[in-house]
Amino acid sequence: MISQTTTQSPRFNTFWWAGYECTDQQNAFGNRVDFLPLTGHLDRLDDDYRDIINLNIRTVREGIRWSQVEKRAYVYDWTVVRQMLSRGKALGIQQIWDICHFGYPDDLTPLHPMFARRFAAICKAFVAVYRETFPDGPLIVTPINEVSFISWLGGDVRGTVPYCTKQGFEVKYGLIRAYIEGIAAMRSVDANVLVLTTEPLVNMVPPLKPSRQEVSAAKAAHDNQYQAVDMLLGRLHPELGGAPHMVDIVGLNFYYNNQWVVPTYELLPWGNEGRDPRFRRLHLLFLEVYKRYRKPIALTETSHPGIDRPAWIRMIARECAAAKQVGVPLEGICLYPIVDRPDWDHLERPWHRSGLWDASPDGLDMSPGQTPGRYLSQPYAEALQQAQSVID
Repeated sequence: MISQTTTQSPRFNTFWWAGYECTDQQNAFGNRVDFLPLTGHLDRLDDDYRDIINLNIRTVREGIRWSQVEKRAYVYDWTVVRQMLSRGKALGIQQIWDICHFGYPDDLTPLHPMFARRFAAICKAFVAVYRETFPDGPLIVTPINEVSFISWLGGDVRGTVPYCTKQGFEVKYGLIRAYIEGIAAMRSVDANVLVLTTEPLVNMVPPLKPSRQEVSAAKAAHDNQYQAVDMLLGRLHPELGGAPHMVDIVGLNFYYNNQWVVPTYELLPWGNEGRDPRFRRLHLLFLEVYKRYRKPIALTETSHPGIDRPAWIRMIARECAAAKQVGVPLEGICLYPIVDRPDWDHLERPWHRSGLWDASPDGLDMSPGQTPGRYLSQPYAEALQQAQSVID
């Protein structure tokens, strides 16, 4: 057990959070997606917030949608963001803000020489807008969501801008340069800005009965998941300006498919029904991260599609309780997405059914042009109530 010698008042309204899918990226076919209106969240903002309040959730993750705010370089339209801030304040909802959630303005990519400068400018402008509504107290920001994932998607497998292969690290380097400059720009006008990272938490393992080379390759792949935060903290590529104070809370995104074999990508089933010795329980992965960084941790995204939602959230609660018992300073759990969403690349396919609320009755397929509804998954809601009692 790790001893914790300091305590502080909670930084979040509630331990359980709701995450609204806010990606505005260009998908694999070059089409812009915009999930806040697509899922109905913008039209149902007040109702969505009242729904989560009824489940004792009053902290949310939201996104400004950079591509929508900055249609022309350095010209910003904050109309929607101001509306969201106003309704959050009116309903007593704490909003954690993503500045870049996978989407960039049409004229930018992370490889563009002006990318970091443009990003720093919008970060600084956002702080001023936020302080119009909330003049006091901490502002918690995720400058760029999932650098590790989006650099792979755009830099290695051509799944989004800049549609490259074999340039994943170059994309990551550009994103982290912007991340660091964005933090500096925000804190130049507001020292109370707190930075929450949101990086995937994975476990990569070698095949059974591996060779020495396979063990080494799997370990290297596993350790590479820490590159983004290491760069932010100045441990890797210090020329970027990273430093320990750049990160306040280490956010970790964990899903059912976050443990796999290198190089085959065979998944380790999350229930570990086969008792695979390579499988690692979530609280042990948390412990690994905490020992590495010695900073507070949050589970910033987690969910499971379909009928396994209740079992998944009960497992998450058990593992988070176990993490707290061994001394990991866990500050929150975010259900992401809280309302259902479609697939980025195939909007016409069935929605994921991974939210606490489905978009259509009984999880049926959405018809073209149909307005998303809010249909509570009762088994998931009951399991969430049990999970909340486990943590409490």
